[in-house]
Amino acid sequence: MEELYCQYKSLLFTLAYQITGSAAEAEDAVQDVFIKAYDVHPERLEEPKAYLCKMVTNRCLDLQKSARRKREIYVGPWLPEPFHTPEEDTLESTVVRRDMLSYAMLVLLERLTPTERVVFVLREALGFDYPEIAKLLDKQEANCRKLMSRARSKMGISVGEPVAAEAAEIEWVSRFLISFEQGNVDQILSLLTEDVMLVSDGGGKVLAFTRPIQSRDQVARILASAFEGIKPYYRGSLFTEIAPLNSETSIVLRSGDETVAAIFLQRKHGKLAGIYIVRNPDKLLLLNKINRP
Repeated sequence: MEELYCQYKSLLFTLAYQITGSAAEAEDAVQDVFIKAYDVHPERLEEPKAYLCKMVTNRCLDLQKSARRKREIYVGPWLPEPFHTPEEDTLESTVVRRDMLSYAMLVLLERLTPTERVVFVLREALGFDYPEIAKLLDKQEANCRKLMSRARSKMGISVGEPVAAEAAEIEWVSRFLISFEQGNVDQILSLLTEDVMLVSDGGGKVLAFTRPIQSRDQVARILASAFEGIKPYYRGSLFTEIAPLNSETSIVLRSGDETVAAIFLQRKHGKLAGIYIVRNPDKLLLLNKINRP
């Protein structure tokens, strides 16, 4: 079983995280599944990948039922919990980079039912074919195809449109970060699409917008004043750093050892179409554990 754990833990974490949107819950789900798998008869593990994926999926579907009830009373927008992905080329980091949807796509997944979300993740992120998905979910293949079609429609993704988002390269993120730190409205404005959207998640625990901001001028003004505006709330000096989060080049704001915010940037046609700012301190705990120079 230890060999199976080493072989599949990254795949299963990636699957669980994208179903739940929570790194902590994903880690717990994977651990729970392997504990239960120790008692499984070897004959049932002839196809370990399929069996373990099914166990993780069922566990995450149970978690999603309670999570949806909590999100109904959540203060403001709910964003996925960020997690650090090492830049080193290890087997684990390679699996996560290969099978992880963009952060912007994870946000769109919140529009789906739990089953639609599972089908979308299995198909678009992990590359399962429909017969495999049908077997894993104990559904008809035609039903899975309908669920996939419904999911793409809810997410605003047309038939044939690629799911992969435009990557925010480090040079581009650096350019945005300079404008952000300097509070230069005109420079920030030049980086934004006409329909740019800013979403912040404070969970009612810290200062954050309780609804998405979709005015280009307003987004530019907010970003230009944000860095200086939140400094008074922290005793230590506030600083920024570029960090690999969720297999993306992202931005982290820190005050001493405390992570203040994680910022994800979504590009479209070479400009900034989405800014996602996670400020809920409960969702930043994993980032506080990152070893930094």
